Amino acid sequence: MKVRDPAPTDMPRDHRRVALLPSGLVFEVAAERNLLSAAASAGVDVPAACRNGVCELCEARLLAGLALNTRNQQIIKVGGRLMLCRSTALTDLDLEISAVMAAGNNQPGKFQAKVVEVRSISHDVYRVELQLPRRRELSFHAGQYLSVNLPGAEPCYFSIASSPSAQHIELHIQATPEWVSAQKVIDALTSGGEVTVELPHGKACLASAPSKPLLLVAAGTGFAQMKSLVDYLRETSYNQPVKLYWGVRRHEDMYLRALAQQWHEEWPPFTFVPVVGDDEDNDWSGHHDQLVRAVLASGMDWANVEVHASGSPAMVYTLMDALVDAGLPEGAFFSDVLEYAPRK
Repeated sequence: MKVRDPAPTDMPRDHRRVALLPSGLVFEVAAERNLLSAAASAGVDVPAACRNGVCELCEARLLAGLALNTRNQQIIKVGGRLMLCRSTALTDLDLEISAVMAAGNNQPGKFQAKVVEVRSISHDVYRVELQLPRRRELSFHAGQYLSVNLPGAEPCYFSIASSPSAQHIELHIQATPEWVSAQKVIDALTSGGEVTVELPHGKACLASAPSKPLLLVAAGTGFAQMKSLVDYLRETSYNQPVKLYWGVRRHEDMYLRALAQQWHEEWPPFTFVPVVGDDEDNDWSGHHDQLVRAVLASGMDWANVEVHASGSPAMVYTLMDALVDAGLPEGAFFSDVLEYAPRK
């Protein structure tokens, strides 16, 4: 997966460019602002606790440039160590900090999660809330997913619907008696106090706030992944346009429509476009043509947008082909489908 560069090429004169290696993540920082807070505003997840230079979790090695230690006012030169929370940039900087991972590079691990809540939020979707041990030590990126591992059964995969900064993990699980594997997961979560999960998985995620406008396209419970992305971006200083298209077959399938509408009303960069198959004069097909047509009619500059899509392989590939034909660079299209269901 290519590394995104969130730093614009026309930075203000009093701003510096900071590159973190080996992740390749880049952000900008104002001359008087500490590096840790600037990274957080850019959506870069740097480990930190005390934020005053004592815990040393945000330590990095200076590979290029000059920095200032704000505690003792000493200049830090190449080869020196610094704490991001106690440093400002005097020039553009290259920093080595192995604790910061690029998108999709966090190694998955297995955890015993405590089931906090299982709640029905529609006729066939449940909202699940999980508590993981040592939550502050677990790192994942917005848009990644996990597996629920039940004894004697194949892992079941679900998008994480919460921001990486959230205390608990949120899932949206669609289940009916006809969907045996999902129903078994809901039954196990409802009856058991703990469950084994493995995370994080997935490369179609955000390790930092992108530099381009975002187009988010979800079908059904693909909304869960988009919720994680939106929650994360709202916590950063991201101010590029974000447009969400959510396609469902019936009105009752849009299980958190009120939340998406709330984002639309409260967050200026955000636009929500619902696409419902049973709307009057709409014709929903099995190949999601209606959703793809709605996206194509958005009028976005396809040469300058990043697209994240979540849904069935048929929907994702139909959408990708249509957008690439319209002028979207193929490298600007992100979906987990490209990884777990690649074309032959």
